[in-house]
Amino acid sequence: MMNTDVVIVGAGPAGIFTALEMLKKGSRQKIIMVEKGSAIENRRCPKNQTHKCVGCKPCHITTGFSGAGAFSDGKLSLSYEVGGDLPTLIGADLAQETINYADQIYLEFGADTHIEGLEYEEERKEIRKRAIHAGLKLVDCPIRHMGTEKAQDIYYAIERYLQENGVEIYFGYECSNLILENETCKGVSISNGRNDLDIYAKHTVVATGRRGADWLEKLCAEHNIAHAPGTVDIGVRVEVRNEVMETVNRVLYESKLVGYPRPFKNKVRTFCQNPGGFVSQENYDNNLAVVNGHSYKDLKSDNTNLSILCSHNFSVPFNQPIAYAQKVGELTNMLANGQILVQRFGDILDGKRTWQKELAQSNIRPTLPDVVAGDITAAMPYRAMTNIIGFIQAMDYVVPGFAAYETLLYSPELKFYSNRVKMDMDFNTSLQGLHCLGDSSGWTRGLMMASVMGVLMGRKIAEEG
Repeated sequence: MMNTDVVIVGAGPAGIFTALEMLKKGSRQKIIMVEKGSAIENRRCPKNQTHKCVGCKPCHITTGFSGAGAFSDGKLSLSYEVGGDLPTLIGADLAQETINYADQIYLEFGADTHIEGLEYEEERKEIRKRAIHAGLKLVDCPIRHMGTEKAQDIYYAIERYLQENGVEIYFGYECSNLILENETCKGVSISNGRNDLDIYAKHTVVATGRRGADWLEKLCAEHNIAHAPGTVDIGVRVEVRNEVMETVNRVLYESKLVGYPRPFKNKVRTFCQNPGGFVSQENYDNNLAVVNGHSYKDLKSDNTNLSILCSHNFSVPFNQPIAYAQKVGELTNMLANGQILVQRFGDILDGKRTWQKELAQSNIRPTLPDVVAGDITAAMPYRAMTNIIGFIQAMDYVVPGFAAYETLLYSPELKFYSNRVKMDMDFNTSLQGLHCLGDSSGWTRGLMMASVMGVLMGRKIAEEG
């Protein structure tokens, strides 16, 4: 048994910035962080050498210090309009003010001072005009691009800073349960498979990210933590030649477009655009393989990739959105023999599968080396597939050539968000002493807004001493 003032479960941006802000505010409270993955200096994906996923458990891409986001593209969205629904809880002004504050911390630890998306005003107006004509909304969002490799350096510097200032980090430990007494959270039970440990704390901060959304959903149900069914995003990662995206890449760097295509009018959006980037694979604990994208500062490919995500919100009687999305992913994995599936957009419209030899003859060479050519429509739900096709065709008006026959669609791209935990503005849940932050809380999406939530949590706890 161990006693502390604050225990933070998950060393992603929300947990990191909670501890960081407490230190910056001069708090002398004892902080323990628990992370199921490795220290950032020990996070290495063997696929870089093997060119094939070897199924590390836990996956080094999605777990470890700094979480999943820093190993995908390392982009910081600097507008409160991007990154989830936290502004509806704390207010737009506070959200933007804290974004600016957190951004300065990233700069202190070495982030690039250049901001993408602030120049080329006339060209941005032209892109917006074309988007309006296509029935899409262009969301202005300046981007600070750390880059996958640079983000690792930045978060390593933060990791060292936390440890040098007394924060204890238990790597390789997984949280098995909460310690509860009379509707009050007293801490957590953790295990590394060999040793079990109970950590008692005045404040328990759960910040397990998208990776921990399924776990937190079960925890909420088991302990009657007030929550509401959340959203899941089901979609594809699209890859085109850089020449197709040249203007958008230069003017916007990341085009954040939102649409509501007919006939279903679900929200569909672009996300995580990687100019000159690389498509990547992530593995979840239940052997679910999902697709993502990387963007490096120096290493560049001939292609640009981005995700197109369709939001699904379910109502009664169904209340298992995460399980639903996982089933879609599992079916797609089954078709690809446990790997990522790719199909040309033209083949989807023609009602045929894509063959490996056709990819070899294409202008677009996949940047994911072990991807499997096939038919993603055999697994993708009709509603989601119809939304995605309609959105891509609308995108073609904004970016001519985007809906070309050879455009590649990778599947499954899934974004799990926890059932939204009900909290007040100080992030107190229905259990006294328990706080839920970041993407696992259902309130944020992405590095910056999770960091913002951590800053505000750190300030609140620091006020106590």
